[in-house]
Amino acid sequence: MNKNYTSTRNKQIKLSAKDAIKKGFADDGGLFVYPELSRLNVDLNSMEEMSYQQIAKVVLEKLLPDFSTAEIETSIASAYDHSFDTAKITPLVKVNNFHVLELFHGPTSAFKDIGLQMLPQLMKRVLKKDNKVMILTATSGDTGKAALEGFKNLDQTAITVFYPHNGVSKVQQLQMETTDGNNTEITAIKGNFDDAQSNVKKIFNNQNLEQQLGDNISLSSANSINIGRLIPQVVYYFDAYLQLVKQQEIKLGEKVNFTVPTGNFGDVLAGYYAKQMGLPVNKFIVASNANNVLTKFFETGIYNRNIPFLQTDAPSMDIQISSNFERLLYYKSNGDTEYVKSLMDDLESKGSYQVSAEILKNIQADFFCGFATDVEIETTINDVYKKDGYLMDPHTAVGYKVMRDYQANDPDTPSILLSTASPYKFVHVVTKSIMDENFADDHLSMKRLQEFTNQPIPSNLAKVWDLPILHQDVIAQDDMEKYVLEKVEDNFNDKN
Repeated sequence: MNKNYTSTRNKQIKLSAKDAIKKGFADDGGLFVYPELSRLNVDLNSMEEMSYQQIAKVVLEKLLPDFSTAEIETSIASAYDHSFDTAKITPLVKVNNFHVLELFHGPTSAFKDIGLQMLPQLMKRVLKKDNKVMILTATSGDTGKAALEGFKNLDQTAITVFYPHNGVSKVQQLQMETTDGNNTEITAIKGNFDDAQSNVKKIFNNQNLEQQLGDNISLSSANSINIGRLIPQVVYYFDAYLQLVKQQEIKLGEKVNFTVPTGNFGDVLAGYYAKQMGLPVNKFIVASNANNVLTKFFETGIYNRNIPFLQTDAPSMDIQISSNFERLLYYKSNGDTEYVKSLMDDLESKGSYQVSAEILKNIQADFFCGFATDVEIETTINDVYKKDGYLMDPHTAVGYKVMRDYQANDPDTPSILLSTASPYKFVHVVTKSIMDENFADDHLSMKRLQEFTNQPIPSNLAKVWDLPILHQDVIAQDDMEKYVLEKVEDNFNDKN
């Protein structure tokens, strides 16, 4: 079996793609990476007329070499043939002098669906007959429901989702609370997303807990720390570029810029993977909200999570520890796992680290970073709707603002802006922005926004108000491990 994957913190670790997906997270606390991405060069010329699913096959066969062609084809068909509301999966829409890549046409109306319709299909093909896996997921809003939808009722698995109490939109919360299925567990925690994510990582690294679970039950992740969640996201960068070629906006081989609103850095890292595999990209424009840890890093080379945590209009980006940034540090340090481990140890012990001037320069060669305040988010949503008739959610608005900042220095390179969620998922902010009204009730707000804009509400969001609430747990951070053990017992030991 091909052992193509290693840990960001220990290059002695070597394992297959299947084992990396099953584990989700390395025992040393690192993330799994494919060391030499540039060897996986993709032939764009042969892909010009391909569908999304065909592009996915090319990319996944490169990055998942121990999956058979049949396994990959079946996984792609199950993930994408029937669960998206457009055959294009991720349509590219022209707005003014840029293009929007709409990533919200899946079953939960957020970009996380692209990876989380695929990951359960891959996981199915990884587990042996007597294996059982509990998927642990920390969410700042969108990952939770997308993961629940993907893993719901999947044999040999159960899923537990942790989200910050009062830290997600009302629609996001309802999407999770109303999830049915015989293997889904959801609880709010008293803390923010970083608390949820950090505690999930601690649970993964708890050797005592691993022994308690025994040989046949393991833990894995549906967050983008799991390489099986990240890899499917590489596909839409190739697809977006080829859509731009088909629309005769560029010629094959011309460079483009991608602007990506991101908190955990997974969405934009997938683009970096695509560039390493041969996609002609000039710059990735990283867009943060007022929790601008990344922006400050790009200016100084210092990553400092000790700054005050803010709740913003773009809650899915209210994150101060961008997990996937560790993978970028691995690649930009030429696979120096000891160096990456020392940085991550500093982050754990001091809450900050500083990279060398050379590594900062290497990162800046591929990435630009900026941020938007809540006032700028609301102004952007209003301006773009009034001027261009295009309705954005708050996270996409963050991206738009930072994209325009960057274009002051580079007006000529074609721009693709990744739109990460339906505006109806963050309806309170959107109605406040374009209608200047604060509706106390988000359901009423959704109806008023639809009447005002004539833009259809995605069916999954329209129905969520009428579904019964099935999950209302709220726990302390310190109780997360106990909660996981209880849910393992409920889901597996009673079903043996």
